[in-house]
Amino acid sequence: MNEAGRDRLAATTLLAPATVLAVLMLLAPLALLARYSLNKFDPTELMIAALTLQNYTRFFSDPYYLGVLVTTVRVTAIVTAACLLIGVPMAWRLARTQSRWKSAFVVALILPLFIGSVTRTAGWMILFSRGGMIDIASRAILGVQGLDLMYTETAVILGIISINLPFTILTLQSVFEGIDPRLEEAAASMGAAPGARFRRVIMPLAMPGVLIAGALCFILSMNAFATPLLLGGPRFQMMGPLLYWEFSNNNNWPFAGVLAFVLMGTTLGLTALANVAVPRRYRPA
Repeated sequence: MNEAGRDRLAATTLLAPATVLAVLMLLAPLALLARYSLNKFDPTELMIAALTLQNYTRFFSDPYYLGVLVTTVRVTAIVTAACLLIGVPMAWRLARTQSRWKSAFVVALILPLFIGSVTRTAGWMILFSRGGMIDIASRAILGVQGLDLMYTETAVILGIISINLPFTILTLQSVFEGIDPRLEEAAASMGAAPGARFRRVIMPLAMPGVLIAGALCFILSMNAFATPLLLGGPRFQMMGPLLYWEFSNNNNWPFAGVLAFVLMGTTLGLTALANVAVPRRYRPA
């Protein structure tokens, strides 16, 4: 066996355990879930073995479930756009700062990640509820009576932004730190203003990383569970809580499988569409 063959054999040997583990832990459950989604459901007998598409037909023919999907995509799009609009300048400033407090800024950014999302969401519930800090401040400053943000789409959006923003900033910071500062100096020496340097030099180079940060935020938002459940309440539905309800409360495993595949397919499809929408010259090689 020549040297190239030995290298391929060594690489295959190293990758084989991870490949087997991925198949057992990811593909096998997905295959089982796909099989469950084709079964029938009976309130008394629960899941009945079958090969039918009636669960998929039920989802795509019912305006309620389609409305939940649209709401999930709308909230996710708003959260992703907000995280990028806020995260890009913050990450850029953090990446280029020479302050001795930079490490403290990074720690302050990471610190919320040590607190569980449920705990943070509980804090938002206290803040948003009637009689909370926002309600009291609005009464004192604006004279608005009864400003209760709980169980609204706005509360869900703000809650998910607070959870996803640190991930977005940390991802973008590493992207900006990988761009050579001498490129900015060269653009400045040619008379480019700071805004023009950032728009025409930095952003094209950072666009693949921005796309990755946006995709990460999009995926996390599409699959959000605790935040929409606690801040949105029973009247505001997103796909994550709806899937859990069908699985645990209704015991409708076939339809829960359909919801899982629709959510996964929508997430992957819209993420791929965003990648296609980015101009070719901005895509990673």
